[in-house]
Amino acid sequence: MIVPKFRTLAGAGVIASAALLAFACAKRPSSGGLISADAAKAVYVAPGSYDEFYAFMSGGFNGQVSVYGLPSGRRLKTIPVFSQYPENGYGYSEETKPMLNTSYGFIPWDDSHHPALSQTNGEDDGRWLFINANNTPRIARIDLTRFETDEILEIPNAGGNHGSPYMTSNSEYVVSATRFSVPVPNTDMPIADYKKGFKGQISFIRADQPGKMRVDFQMLMPGFDYDLARAGKGKSEGWFFFSMYNTEQANSLLEVNASQNDKDFIAAVNWKTLEACVKAGKAKSTPASYVHNYVDEFTRQAHSETITSVPQFAAKDCPGSVYFLPTPKSPHGADVDPTGEYIAAGGKLASVVPVHSFTKLQKAIADKAFEGEIEGIPVLKYEATLAGEVKNPGLGPLHTEFDGKGYAYTSFFISSEVVKWKLGTWEVVDRVPTYYSVGHLTIPGGGTMKPNGKYLIAMNKITKDRYLPTGPELTQSAQLYDISGDKMKLLLDFPTEGEPHYAQAIEAKKIKDKQVKFYKLADSKAAHISRSEKETGLSRDGKKVHVRMTAIRSHFSPDNIEGIQVGDTVLFHVTNLEQDWDVPHGFAVMGAQNGELLILPGETRTLQWVPRKAGIYPMYCTDFCSALHQEMQGYVRVSAPGSGVALSGITSRGPQAAAKAEAGPKQKQ
Repeated sequence: MIVPKFRTLAGAGVIASAALLAFACAKRPSSGGLISADAAKAVYVAPGSYDEFYAFMSGGFNGQVSVYGLPSGRRLKTIPVFSQYPENGYGYSEETKPMLNTSYGFIPWDDSHHPALSQTNGEDDGRWLFINANNTPRIARIDLTRFETDEILEIPNAGGNHGSPYMTSNSEYVVSATRFSVPVPNTDMPIADYKKGFKGQISFIRADQPGKMRVDFQMLMPGFDYDLARAGKGKSEGWFFFSMYNTEQANSLLEVNASQNDKDFIAAVNWKTLEACVKAGKAKSTPASYVHNYVDEFTRQAHSETITSVPQFAAKDCPGSVYFLPTPKSPHGADVDPTGEYIAAGGKLASVVPVHSFTKLQKAIADKAFEGEIEGIPVLKYEATLAGEVKNPGLGPLHTEFDGKGYAYTSFFISSEVVKWKLGTWEVVDRVPTYYSVGHLTIPGGGTMKPNGKYLIAMNKITKDRYLPTGPELTQSAQLYDISGDKMKLLLDFPTEGEPHYAQAIEAKKIKDKQVKFYKLADSKAAHISRSEKETGLSRDGKKVHVRMTAIRSHFSPDNIEGIQVGDTVLFHVTNLEQDWDVPHGFAVMGAQNGELLILPGETRTLQWVPRKAGIYPMYCTDFCSALHQEMQGYVRVSAPGSGVALSGITSRGPQAAAKAEAGPKQKQ
């Protein structure tokens, strides 16, 4: 292995970290006077009017996606993805529990960071939203006609899934890079043997067909920490650019030991070449065990399947597919401008923002302007790919977005600001403070070929003095800036749910008129659906009891149930008979240990309940549905085991006796 020569003195990371910490602890400025008098007018959306944009923000540690309208900053919805969500029973109902299955078992809570909209011809198309689970590596697909999670794919051989998901310009692939290098396959070995046995990997996941996500191929990489990425576009179409840190391959106290090198890398990956290598048989089927979860379109039932192999090869086995671009220092972002020519990096400990040129990259490869190689991957000379450096921009650069008008905007975590600079001249033309410690930025379409350079959102980590205090934990915040003119103008800040790491924003017109308003009862193939009250019923099979029930304004059918015994597993299959927009019903029974249900119009959802004591248990609708919502209630009678109480229910047609044990594919549980 030939190692490039760009080491610095040991301890440089400690000095840099101390300086940055001192800066971060300085007194924060006041925002007074920064918001113009007409800011309120600029963000006001009148009652009955719609916002111009949807913004999809990751929830960070809550594992969900939050949807906001822009410019108002109003929260419209939370989309449950990687965590159970009590509001609608996601991860609690029998139909949705399988969505949280993994090779490690059922995982009810994860960490999500980076939403990514599907694209067509390099533009956001509003079909799907993808997002990553960071802790237990997974990628989810959300259908934007229903704002629901439809599919989740686990990523094998990954330790952390931070560098994910990133889209190619026609949604052929979403791409994932491992954050923590681990042994591949994962096995017991001394952590001190990190440099010998730990590997990174980049997974290319075929995502162009709903319900059929799969790892198309996986490339093993040197054992670094892989961070963020962007696909090439325009002239760099067919390439991907990944940032990475810890090229020291440290495994302890990374704040010191992974800050030694003067430069880390951006990996330039030619995925068209990788596809050719796969077709040539370079990828070998390798044993693995990972889970794919998906929702059936017609039954609305989630299913899990275990996949037992993955096509895999090492980067060195596909020459010409990967090149390392030296980049200072601990880079976070690897962001590609709308033309595909420039790749801007955000080195967290760097004093400049380096910008690589795709044209110069191609020439450097042709000229073999290499300064070494690592595990068969050529390392290009820094100056050979460098387009320019933004000098003295701020402290702690992280992430860059583009407005499509020739300007770039970089977030600076330590100096708490957004800096605007000009592509080509690299000069800083404007800067505005954020409140406080900004992480990522979002411009609608800012990662595409056609950004909408009207607004910028800064997602901030600290909100001391911004909002009413709420105990030891304070909310995160987002700030909205007008970037349509020469100078950035702060218009609004608003509290956010969870900890947004990144967001995607898109013109509302691309989504709002495609919304599903209800599920057609005639089309449903749910196993236990009751399309009318005539189809409701009860049946017992040993200690399992099925209750097929309907909900409609303003009663359940049946609304009184007897004959349940202590220790029975009771499955309430509730169908919402409404065929109108925005008329959900809820369902809860006292003492249920598995949450409640929210059933959308035309939908069937199942709640499992195991009563532990004899008695009378109220059940009721939990979602206000009509003037007689309070009257939408009933009772379940639970008797001792072996009691002679017959299984029965009361419907609008009168008492209903239990049927024989259910059988056949329609009733199978």
